[in-house]
Amino acid sequence: MPTQNTTQSYGSVARTFHWLTALLILSAIGLGLYAESLPYDTGEALAAKAQVFSLHKTVGIAAFFVALARILWAFTQPRPTTLHPDRKLETLAAEFVHWSLYAAMLIVPLSGWITHAATTGFAPIYWPLGQDLPLVPKSESVEHAAGFAHWLFGKVLIVSLILHVAGAIKHVVIDRDATLSRMVTGRSAGPEHPAHHHRAPMFAALALYAAGTAAALSMTGEAPAPQAEQAAAPAATTGNWQVAEGTLDFSIRQMGSDVTGNFANWQAEIRFDDAATTESRGKVVVTIDTTSLTLGSVSDQAKGPEFFDVATHPKAIFTADLLAQADGTYLAKGELDLHGIKAPLDLPFALTIDGDKAMMTATTTLDRRDYQMGAAYPDESSVGFVATVTVNLTANRVK
Repeated sequence: MPTQNTTQSYGSVARTFHWLTALLILSAIGLGLYAESLPYDTGEALAAKAQVFSLHKTVGIAAFFVALARILWAFTQPRPTTLHPDRKLETLAAEFVHWSLYAAMLIVPLSGWITHAATTGFAPIYWPLGQDLPLVPKSESVEHAAGFAHWLFGKVLIVSLILHVAGAIKHVVIDRDATLSRMVTGRSAGPEHPAHHHRAPMFAALALYAAGTAAALSMTGEAPAPQAEQAAAPAATTGNWQVAEGTLDFSIRQMGSDVTGNFANWQAEIRFDDAATTESRGKVVVTIDTTSLTLGSVSDQAKGPEFFDVATHPKAIFTADLLAQADGTYLAKGELDLHGIKAPLDLPFALTIDGDKAMMTATTTLDRRDYQMGAAYPDESSVGFVATVTVNLTANRVK
């Protein structure tokens, strides 16, 4: 069985690539459509939906690399000539679909991969690597643009596949020629002279994808990319320290992967006496705007009734005494009012004061069950119980 193509037949390598690519692409399309149709109204339903999406993404990446190998191999091989060179319009249409398929086999999975890499949360890829991509930032605008391209070119891929299959059926049922059998069995058929392939279909397909890519790129300006650090807005304070800038971040395990989120808007009323010699050094009241939450691709879900329920509880408040520790660190010991539930919370923090400027860093953990959040997710297979909270801020002394 010859491995190389000839002007009359496809070799075993090309045929293996063809059918393997077809299997992976059809599987990815089926998994994607099925995942979209699944509900996510319970923890079990969301976990099932995420697993199907993970399979879709994993198979899609496999399809990308197999398609890339197939295309590279095809460029090294002669293409069997058409069996009906006199049918010029039909030949041009077939070549246009051929080039459209080549482009879609790469662009559709790659745009989906970029969408995944540009955000965090929901349905990890099952390959050991691939959650992130070089040069792809965590950015809502990039996610939207790549997601639009994935949706648009996915439709082009499906249409191209339908036309490709319809053409193959026509060759079997109407023309009764060897076009399909050349790809199935490697049968030789057609004239021996090299085929003349027109460039117009290739340029037409490239123009189609260029227009779609331009439309996707135009969407990058529709939503601002989230910043790695969000500055706390300065506000009037009754304390003797005022926050100049800072971040309030948290991370939680979802579907086996760490998802990082933050609150963009929060204020802190700080009264701290750095010259005191007693354990008690002051008090702090932190007011958090829960509607400013971002959590990757699951921000809306996190803001919903099952979790933060921002419509009912638009603010969370942390009130604490500031205590000096024997090891030189400090402890904010108090109570967090979150999701309508008040629970004790200790926040250890390190503090550096340089004249009238103070820099503080802190890390603690919260258990969502203490605040009756995510009751529909009774185990950690979909959403973890413990969230790690990290605070960094710079404050200036109020004179």
